[in-house]
Amino acid sequence: MELKPNQIVCGDCIEILNGVDEPVADLIFADPPFNIGYKYDKYHDKVEKKNYIDWTKDWMLACCKALKPSGSFYIAIGDDYAANVKVIADEIGLTMRNWIIWHYTFGQQTKAKFARAHTHIFYFVKDKENYTFNVDAIRVFSDRQKRYKDKRANPEGKLPDDVWDEHPRLCGTFDEREGWHPCQMPESLLARIIRVSSNCGDCILDPFNGSGTTTVVAHKMKRNYIGIEISKQYVKEAQKRIQQSEEFPVEGEGEINWTERLDAELKWLYHENKMSTEKLSDNKYLLGLFTLKFNNRIGFVNNPCRPEDIKARLTKLRKSAKLGPLRGHVEDK
Repeated sequence: MELKPNQIVCGDCIEILNGVDEPVADLIFADPPFNIGYKYDKYHDKVEKKNYIDWTKDWMLACCKALKPSGSFYIAIGDDYAANVKVIADEIGLTMRNWIIWHYTFGQQTKAKFARAHTHIFYFVKDKENYTFNVDAIRVFSDRQKRYKDKRANPEGKLPDDVWDEHPRLCGTFDEREGWHPCQMPESLLARIIRVSSNCGDCILDPFNGSGTTTVVAHKMKRNYIGIEISKQYVKEAQKRIQQSEEFPVEGEGEINWTERLDAELKWLYHENKMSTEKLSDNKYLLGLFTLKFNNRIGFVNNPCRPEDIKARLTKLRKSAKLGPLRGHVEDK
């Protein structure tokens, strides 16, 4: 069976991926049902524990069959089965590079125990010596830069830690939330994963396409994509999201056309670096670095944004309440 790029296939991911003739994916992101009772369109999210674990191994094996030798494999999972995913990965020969904790706001409130406000994201590779990891694509300001103005700091910044708190969980009131799917990942989280573990033109596979975030972000970031989804309705809705998504703007002359796509990238970069608009405005050095990061990320080389352009746009987004609260920000001392 041949899986062609830039499509969402309706069907069971295990059956479809086991039928693949040769590996197709450079990067796989899987956000399977957590077996905690969510109400999906065509899937019962509460089965016997043994059955769920057996099923998890089956779809992980199927994904490995579709993953290229140099590919990366990310899996999002809840507390109840995180350990099982790690054990299965060891059994089938994957190498874990990171056990990431996605810490988010708007956690699930409880009455008799601490509120759950995180999800596990495993980062595996097939070949521990051969994989894509674009270090400079995801660097953020270091404390040496933000707080101490230390000249020894790497001007490109540092790699993010393995606890990610820049990406809020999408609640029903959020503009980004589609509303027709019970579990939707924020685009900014997928953007970081796709940016670091793939290159333009690579193929990104999501075996549980659901709300379509992986395929939408892959499309926006000039990657090929393959989504697999058991629900025909979810397939149709995700295809609509992709059709409505905006490509990166073509570099041109004249004033910057601040499209939704550019605003999204600017907001992602702002939250990743955890530096307030006031601090950026007051620090020409950091504002210059921030502007350089933005231009490199977007691909503006011959006609780049100026620091004053970035400053003005951030201020406008903040005043219109579209920038969002800055999480994990530490004031300079």
